[in-house]
Amino acid sequence: MTGSRPTPPQVPDGRTPLWRSHNVFRVVTFLYALFWFGMQYERYQRPWLAAVCIGCMAAWTGFTVWRYWNRNGRTNRMVLADVVVVNALFGINEFILTQDQMLAGDPSVVTVWHSTGVTAAAVHWGMPGGLIAGVVATAGNYLVRGRGGSDMAMDAVLLIGVGLVIGLAANTARRSTERLARAMQAEAATAERERLARSIHDSVLQVLARVRQRGANLGGEAAELAELAGEQEIALRSLIATTPESSDSGETDLAARLEVLRTARVHVSVPGHPVRLPEPRTADLFAVTREALANVDKHAPGAQAWVLLEELPEEIVLSIRDDGPGIPEGRLSAAAAEGRLGIAKSIRGRVESMGAKIDLDTAPGEGTEWELRVPRAAAAPGKRRRGGHR
Repeated sequence: MTGSRPTPPQVPDGRTPLWRSHNVFRVVTFLYALFWFGMQYERYQRPWLAAVCIGCMAAWTGFTVWRYWNRNGRTNRMVLADVVVVNALFGINEFILTQDQMLAGDPSVVTVWHSTGVTAAAVHWGMPGGLIAGVVATAGNYLVRGRGGSDMAMDAVLLIGVGLVIGLAANTARRSTERLARAMQAEAATAERERLARSIHDSVLQVLARVRQRGANLGGEAAELAELAGEQEIALRSLIATTPESSDSGETDLAARLEVLRTARVHVSVPGHPVRLPEPRTADLFAVTREALANVDKHAPGAQAWVLLEELPEEIVLSIRDDGPGIPEGRLSAAAAEGRLGIAKSIRGRVESMGAKIDLDTAPGEGTEWELRVPRAAAAPGKRRRGGHR
């Protein structure tokens, strides 16, 4: 097989337009603050400190616009520093404005630029971040002004409301980005699967089909090799034909995953609808099933095996059964004592880590059956018992 694995395209951050809008808003509010700085310069209690404050605002505006322009610059540390700096510059107005300006409600040097700390937190952290930053900015406003009033209440509503509204938009954009990322990963995986399927069909499957046909004609030991080649051909074809899909919530179809185990000696029975579970749980159940089937191949060569998946309202039931010679009483305990922990560790340990239950039913000459019962997080209302189709 030749060809390189395709690289999934980079998913753009859905919050980028919100960051661009934040940058524009910060520049506009700085220009507004600069206008009022010129209008009130002579009235400030300490004009030189006001000039220092406006200079820091100019430098911080340029720096943050540059940092937020690229995705790599939008870090938790950067946004936290932004909120701290904006509120600190606003706090300096306690030493800039006169008492008359405080009582009259004249604009501070920072003025509406103060709200850009809230918008940055809301875009980056969503509604929780926007709410917290809005409350902090409101508290700072009351501390500096030292009074209440309708104008102060309106400022509080605007600061907290902006944080919540922009935070809601940021949450929606982030979820859209995550869904797009999963969709693009699934598309890339499907494309890679199709590429491998074509390559396998043109090489491996044709060789296996040739071995199966030729071995069957020769008979004897060659017929046994033909049977093995036929089983592998069936398994590969099943693997190619089955494409497990991932949902928006990160769940995958366990039924589709188990279908790839179907061979001439392994019979798989699953519901006719997807059985969706979180990906880690699906992977664990698939690994347990493979381990159980590997034990069948190792200890009962030639035995038939059955995999049955049932979806009940409150649990998933997975059974792996074979018609081999069974496990003699005390064999598992002896194997564990000798340090051979394949079943105890790979099957029982993995199942217990999921919070599931596992039962072993076996006896000499009666085969072996593993039954796993995995509780669901919640049962769908009105859901009826569903079994597998045969």
